[in-house]
Amino acid sequence: MKKEQEIYYTKDVPVPETPEPGTEPEPWGKTRIIGERVPRVDGYERVSGSAVYPSDVMLPGMIHGAILRSPYPHAVVKSVNIEKARNMPGVRAAISMDSPGADLQWPYNKEVSTKLFDPRCLFEGETIAAVAAETPYQAMDAIKAIKVEYDVKPFVVDERKALKSGSVEVHEGGNRLKTATHERGDVEKGFAEADEVVEKTFRTECEIQTPLELHGCVANWDGDRLTVWESTQGVYSVQSKVAQVLKMPLSKVRIIGHYMGGGFGSKLNASKYTIIGALLAKASAKPVKMFLTREDAYIAVGNRPPSNMTVKMGVKKDGTLTAIQLKGNATGGAYPAGGTALIDWLFRDLYTCENVRTEMTDVYINAGPARPFRAPGHPQGSWALEQMMDMLAQKINIDPVQIRLKNIPKVSQAREGNPPYTSTGLEECLRKGAETFGWDRARKEAEANNKKDGHIKRGVGMGGCVWIVGGGGPPSTVVVKYFSDGSVNLNMGASDIGTGTKTVMALVVAEELGVKPSVIQIENADTGTTQYATPSGGSKTVPTEAPTVRNACIDAKQQILKMAAEDLGLDVEDRDAEDLRFEGEKVVSKSDPSKSVKIKEIKKLNKRGLVMGIGYRGPNPENKTVNPFAAQFCEVEVNTRTGEVKVLRFLGAHDSGRVMDRLTYDNQVFGGITMGIGFGMTEWRVLDDGQTGKMLNKNWHDYKLPTALDVPMDMTCVPIELHDHEANNTGAKGLGEPVTIPTAGAIANAVNHATGLRFTDTPINPIFVSRMQDKTRAAEKAGKEALSKEARNKEEG
Repeated sequence: MKKEQEIYYTKDVPVPETPEPGTEPEPWGKTRIIGERVPRVDGYERVSGSAVYPSDVMLPGMIHGAILRSPYPHAVVKSVNIEKARNMPGVRAAISMDSPGADLQWPYNKEVSTKLFDPRCLFEGETIAAVAAETPYQAMDAIKAIKVEYDVKPFVVDERKALKSGSVEVHEGGNRLKTATHERGDVEKGFAEADEVVEKTFRTECEIQTPLELHGCVANWDGDRLTVWESTQGVYSVQSKVAQVLKMPLSKVRIIGHYMGGGFGSKLNASKYTIIGALLAKASAKPVKMFLTREDAYIAVGNRPPSNMTVKMGVKKDGTLTAIQLKGNATGGAYPAGGTALIDWLFRDLYTCENVRTEMTDVYINAGPARPFRAPGHPQGSWALEQMMDMLAQKINIDPVQIRLKNIPKVSQAREGNPPYTSTGLEECLRKGAETFGWDRARKEAEANNKKDGHIKRGVGMGGCVWIVGGGGPPSTVVVKYFSDGSVNLNMGASDIGTGTKTVMALVVAEELGVKPSVIQIENADTGTTQYATPSGGSKTVPTEAPTVRNACIDAKQQILKMAAEDLGLDVEDRDAEDLRFEGEKVVSKSDPSKSVKIKEIKKLNKRGLVMGIGYRGPNPENKTVNPFAAQFCEVEVNTRTGEVKVLRFLGAHDSGRVMDRLTYDNQVFGGITMGIGFGMTEWRVLDDGQTGKMLNKNWHDYKLPTALDVPMDMTCVPIELHDHEANNTGAKGLGEPVTIPTAGAIANAVNHATGLRFTDTPINPIFVSRMQDKTRAAEKAGKEALSKEARNKEEG
């Protein structure tokens, strides 16, 4: 006979106190399960293949969609003929700009929109037509049979050239979208007061999200109701966009996204393919699976914008920053897509400085629009700022860690009114990170090694960061159903984007109700059955949803206490009911522990079957700001003969408030560092600037993602666990973004420490290392020749 599953924890830690209705709960003290290393609650489903991702969805009679995209970066479509494609074997539907119902507007933002199938193609990958057929191969064959007449136009795919006089105009009126400026204090005065001033120009290349699961959906109509299984970070944001474009009531659009194979910001909203899939499903009267090819995912669904930054900074001999100036540009592609968004934030907010001026220009080019990408703008800014901090430290002969410690902020300098942080862990990140890494010893050992003859050089580097968000906030709604046997159903709209959101929320329920995660059933990410939630992204999911889940649990406990009071003969409306304590398996009188009732024996609960607790996310603290901080340290080895750079070890010290699940916490840190290594060392979009304007490396073979061979075996996570009780009732802040911000800059500083070479452009790979070494040798040779010539002239004179 099967043994009955255990429901309650027996760990000798009390269940958190239940606050009175309308009052805030006390911060957690010692916890039962929060902060432990707990495997994913859906780990088996993910590794066994039983988890159904949107790309796994198979429906009866389902057919497959494909999209024809512009092969040119700039062209006007003069005509489209889909008749041959329509009549090919297996084809059930074909649509283009001339098809009934396909003349729809596609809003890029509130100000700018284009057409679903726009005759004016401003980037390679713009949608032209689409088909649906019985097999993916038939759909692709049909796409190739569509005849399109193009008027091919000149193009510009480099934002630096796009700003030059006489450049091809992407839009009428020029390529300069907007210039954003920020200024405080007197920058010129700050430079005048500086003992040393450094100025340098930096560039970061475009990075592509390229998640494991491709972008796409399955669309199915049932009468006038549309259901879409979408690989998305936010089902409600997709629902809103689909309903807007198709002019449908929200109640008739259902989006489901229980699992998602990566997004990194590129799946925060609906895409054109979602609408096209729905139109093909309507035209064919069949469910349509519409997933992009890997090549299309490189050019049409987002990127991290390339950037160019000229930075000038001043410092006193004691390490005090006196002035920071940033002037640069970046591009979000052919449409407004936040090309310069947040690149300047670290310059404005990370280190204390009274005199700051930033100016960033967003530029149009003929390339695919950008989308948010893990910590938008911050890695680009960090690449420049963290190298500048090291250069200033070298100028005044101070340790890189010490110059940062000298300029720790206590308030947010970039926000109006300079609100204080609810918690500031940057100093602890720097000190504890350096201590655990063995910073001083590692620097000395590397310098001693580099004095020896040999072509293998070693160096250590570091960088700090703050992430602009990370505090979450409303709106969010969660429902917790507490059944009469003590088991629980957790209902929330948030997507688990692979970071362990479902696991963390289950741990909050387990902590608050005293039950085991194994008896918690989770329903999530379905606009038809779950509660409203904003998209999972920006490191706001845990600090938004976890307090909401806790509030729902508290609401359930308050109802159970009232029920238990009746069974114990207490006046529910009287203060006597407040004498009761919820202890997981039972309710006990605080004043008389002999008075108790087991949860399973509460009469009203058994009669009703369950209690439904509803939680809402409360507001963030007024006049304060919630931000996570971090410092990362690394050691590299450089082969000066081949230019190969090998990362030997990495350490991330992160202040993201309370650690909810140490296992998922560590994984976030290691994953973010891995992505930062890609940004700094291996990844860049290559566009043919001369002949075609096309992307030349739109596949996993030519676009070099970091592999296990590029990532160090020695990776350490050091949580700086400041329980931020002002931020929210769980004390947690965001983690997913800051873990990738300082990585690339830290590597660049380590390479400089090893070689003396300053790499201002990403990526640092053998090609660019060798080029830099050649330039350095040429400069040294030229300098020696000049000195020799000067000496000869003196002798002859």
